[in-house]
Amino acid sequence: MTLFFHEIRRDAAKLAVWTAVIAALLFVSIIIYPQMTAELEEMGDLFSGMGEFSAAFNMDKINFGEFPGYFAVECGNVLGLGGAFFAALLGVAALAGEERDRTAEFLLTHPVSRASVVAQKLFAVLAKILILNLVVALVSVFGALAIGEKADAGLFSRIFLGYFLLQTQIACVLFGVSAFLSGGGLGLGLGAAFVLYFFNILANLTDDAAFLRYLTPFSYADGTVIVAAGGIEGKYLVPGLLFAAAGVGAAFFWYRRKDIRA
Repeated sequence: MTLFFHEIRRDAAKLAVWTAVIAALLFVSIIIYPQMTAELEEMGDLFSGMGEFSAAFNMDKINFGEFPGYFAVECGNVLGLGGAFFAALLGVAALAGEERDRTAEFLLTHPVSRASVVAQKLFAVLAKILILNLVVALVSVFGALAIGEKADAGLFSRIFLGYFLLQTQIACVLFGVSAFLSGGGLGLGLGAAFVLYFFNILANLTDDAAFLRYLTPFSYADGTVIVAAGGIEGKYLVPGLLFAAAGVGAAFFWYRRKDIRA
């Protein structure tokens, strides 16, 4: 597990920064909720009646003036999109980074198989995503208690689980892509996360694009949908898990056969 801990240490600063920023933004959003209650009631009525705009962001499915609805929207904006970008960056650089930094030759001269390299790097990526989500969840709970909100533990657990699964799926798919790259793929990672986010908006706008919900993890992880439905929709989650498994499988298959540039 030497490589696993090396990966955690190497990205410790990046993990700390992303975690601190996302946790701080969500904490501030929670803390200001009591001061915005009256305005939020009016905003909720306004948003729910804005037709296609409301449908695009599922604002017509929740009460924005109540804390669960407000939290679902803010959590989606901060943890959903921010966490997706973080997961994409981790996944797309995990295997390609060794060639980009010219450390692949040094790594592979050690008595460790390529399959072990892939496995340890994958576990490191997932561990970093888990750490970020645990910290953000704890900060959110502390924020809710600080303003006197008694949140539904089950509902909020499902919201955080949804976003964790979203980030895991994105990371795993791009982890597979990373095995085919020789560079960092920064733009590719950010672009992929944004496209998946846009797919969900497009699917909400028109029934002709409803099939896109099966392609994007934002369909099952959207906090507003989880609040409205009371849980994660399995019909969208299952394809997501299959995509994640395909990404991991592609990484193991190709990296073991790849001609790695020293």
